[in-house]
Amino acid sequence: MRTRHPTDPRITAGIVALASIALLIGGAFAGLIFEGASDFSGAWAAFDPYLLRVVRFTLWQAALSTLLSVVPALFVARALSRHPRFLGRAFILQLFAVPLALPAIVAALGILALYGRAGYFAGLFSTVGGGGWPGIYGLSGILVAHVFFNLPLSVRLLLEALRTIPTDQWRLASQLGMGAGPAFRLIEWPTLRAALPGVAGLVFMLCITSFTIVLILGGGPAATTLEVGIYQALRFDFDPARAVTLTLLQIALTFVVVLALTRLGANIVGDTNLPVAQRRYLSVNGTETWLNALLIMLALLFVVGPMAATVTAGLGADLGRLAGETAVRQATLTSVGLAFLSALLSVMLSVALTMARRALALKRAAGARTLLEHATDTGAGFVLVVPPIVIGAGWFLLLRHSGDAFAVAPVMVVTVNAVMAMPFALRAVRPAYDAASERHERLCAQLGIAGWNRFILVDWPSLRRPLATAFAFAMALSLGDLGVIALFGSDSVRTLPYLILARMGSYRTQDAAGLALLLGFVCLALVVVADRLGRGRNHDG
Repeated sequence: MRTRHPTDPRITAGIVALASIALLIGGAFAGLIFEGASDFSGAWAAFDPYLLRVVRFTLWQAALSTLLSVVPALFVARALSRHPRFLGRAFILQLFAVPLALPAIVAALGILALYGRAGYFAGLFSTVGGGGWPGIYGLSGILVAHVFFNLPLSVRLLLEALRTIPTDQWRLASQLGMGAGPAFRLIEWPTLRAALPGVAGLVFMLCITSFTIVLILGGGPAATTLEVGIYQALRFDFDPARAVTLTLLQIALTFVVVLALTRLGANIVGDTNLPVAQRRYLSVNGTETWLNALLIMLALLFVVGPMAATVTAGLGADLGRLAGETAVRQATLTSVGLAFLSALLSVMLSVALTMARRALALKRAAGARTLLEHATDTGAGFVLVVPPIVIGAGWFLLLRHSGDAFAVAPVMVVTVNAVMAMPFALRAVRPAYDAASERHERLCAQLGIAGWNRFILVDWPSLRRPLATAFAFAMALSLGDLGVIALFGSDSVRTLPYLILARMGSYRTQDAAGLALLLGFVCLALVVVADRLGRGRNHDG
């Protein structure tokens, strides 16, 4: 790729980062195209009633999950917005952030411990239903898990939108003696309505690309999505033609959803923090206060329940025996090692793209941005169009012709998880680097400081906390991921999520609960560290 400024090391690093991402995604597409071309008739024959049923269920569960997550979130967010100060409010918002840090397999085990056939509520449900409780597998389990993850996310996003309402509007409403109904209709609803399409689209995308939740809670062919179908076609049926067809359909659906998100104005890659305006609230009467308290309490119980069940079930396992097992120690070391390398690679790629973007922006004249600058700015967002299981499937099909695909499991896990964590790492790194460049760019140019010397002497002091934040968050994401290792995992290469899945498959649920507790605790600790570092960075700034 030609560029007018090849001598700037930051631009060179950005080109290398883009080439690495293109190689990873391009290799996956090459595997899919090669396999589809070699067995075109088989890929075409995969368009059967079963495939149509899988597509229909994928869209149906995503639509229901979005509806059940976003609609209650509207009322919970408004309830929290109407009561900006009460004891425990900050703690509730922190609890609502916990599902974002939990690996999907940990949350699924918590939901099973709570609502499963042998769960804590099984006796109550059996008594109410007048018969044996069949468990929560199938569509109901998928919906509960998706709402568990996406209801708190929707509440936080909608609450941020409500905080942007100008203070003057609340002051005028207070002077006019406006009640709760007119205030909602004239002030709050227009803001919520503007934010609603982006929030709903984001939740729909998360549900349509859900893999671990459907794999564990689906319960059979009747509750199979496209991503789970890809996994089953490669690991169980070994039907590459069907896997290619499912993968292409998954890419098409995800591309349509991401395109719709961008049209709706949803921010996928950039910083989602919104400016918070100081505001005055209307007085809230006693009836509304009790209703709001009930809404907040119900949402809190729904979110806390699976987390508490995870802790209780995990503590009920023989943790001492698990800690002494060779398989558990090896899986833990493998998970930590791969997650460390994945986070390191993710941060390196994010820094390279951030620096290249800034350097190109400074060298650009007043005209339009070049293609290279646009790629460094939005290139990381395109990885969201191709889910991890899709990249893994493409490389699995490509590598099976050239050797043992399972032998490259560590490389695939590290690279795919690193690229998938990049959009989140960029949110931590980019604002800090742009601010530092604004302060030091002219001085560095005058003194001739560039390359590695500039990074160590000038950029590193400003980037230490953001890089640590991005590293901790990327490591937590990689630790809990099951998408790639589910395809490439084997007895020789096992991570903690893969080992948990194997213990569940052999009906050793107590062991799986104990391992889930360990995995959830480590991931949550990493996200807490990232959050603390991010707050410290904001205070320093």
